[in-house]
Amino acid sequence: MKSRRTSRTRRRATIFGAATASVVAGAVMLPNWSAGAAVTNDPTVDARTKATFQRLADAVFTDRTEALVDGDRDRPLTDGFSADVRLSSGTARSENAARSVLDRRRGELAELGEKYSKGSTTVTLGATDVEGRKAKAVVTETTTLTYEKVRGGEPSTTGFQARHELTFTADRRGDWQLTGIRPADEDNLAVNQTTAPPATGSMSPKSGTTTPSAPKASISYPGPANPKDFTAGGLDHEAMAAYAKRYWSDYNPAYPNYNGAGAGGDCTNFVSQALKEGGWKHVPGYVYDYTRWFGNADIQSHSFVGVNEWSWFAQNSKRTTSLANVHQMDVGDVLQIDFDKDGSKDHTMIVTSRSQGVPYLTYHSTNTYSRSVASIIASYPNAAYYAYRT
Repeated sequence: MKSRRTSRTRRRATIFGAATASVVAGAVMLPNWSAGAAVTNDPTVDARTKATFQRLADAVFTDRTEALVDGDRDRPLTDGFSADVRLSSGTARSENAARSVLDRRRGELAELGEKYSKGSTTVTLGATDVEGRKAKAVVTETTTLTYEKVRGGEPSTTGFQARHELTFTADRRGDWQLTGIRPADEDNLAVNQTTAPPATGSMSPKSGTTTPSAPKASISYPGPANPKDFTAGGLDHEAMAAYAKRYWSDYNPAYPNYNGAGAGGDCTNFVSQALKEGGWKHVPGYVYDYTRWFGNADIQSHSFVGVNEWSWFAQNSKRTTSLANVHQMDVGDVLQIDFDKDGSKDHTMIVTSRSQGVPYLTYHSTNTYSRSVASIIASYPNAAYYAYRT
């Protein structure tokens, strides 16, 4: 598995060299069925074709990384692919639009004091299914972005892992075109995400329960001073952060994994694990009772794994207090988002570091570490935010 890096200096020569090599390799690796004017039988996908699928996917997501680091270039890597495997015209337009969005986001973040000095993107190819003239392949993208020291004190890097399902369609000559890219994970919350986050069903408390609603938090910067007392409550907030940093991509086998298979995502389950590591105690009882909170390998309360249920428990138990501004959060605090402002919260994250008034968050689904709250707000400026002090 080879990593391709983006930087402000030597990367351009490396990238265009790699693109040229990919074109040459693509010409050499033409499958037997793609020669000639047309094919009558359904084409096959051999190992060499799969390798070209992977190189094209690597180019797609490296181009997106470059848009966040140096801006959208005139000649993206994907332009170096033609003949047997290439982007369709529609996908090329979609990727041009995506890179433009990320280029604008790069500018927005720069105005907020955040820049990336370089990036590294690696793509691995998983299962590939072929049916007739269509092939579907799942790839895993691993991207790391290095923070440029603008404010001072930023973490060294941020990054994420995301799975994508790619659809390739064979034309009349048997050449493959990349015709579709869609998220293969439960959520689509990567730093380079440009499409709308997934819709979720509205969740309301059952009648007769004591589940207070958390107040929304302002996203204006800077937030009013509200320093955290790390000695209160006997909790180890650094242990919470250390746990999240350890298991952001390598899931703890002592708990179930809810990312995928329609399980709703693993974000709250992950945050609950970190809180438990830092000293939150189980409150055993009925799994559907939102005033109870517990989780292990065998059983988890809904408040342990559910976004809204966790909020109801946190408020009702007085284990958290609400913050007026997201920038007041510190290590061990929790942030939730309601993407479409329908009153049902959709995503849970935990703060793993803070510098110069900026919290940095780590979360599951999409697996992400040390992402700044500024980057999150830039991606979802119209969402509702809820900040909890633990």
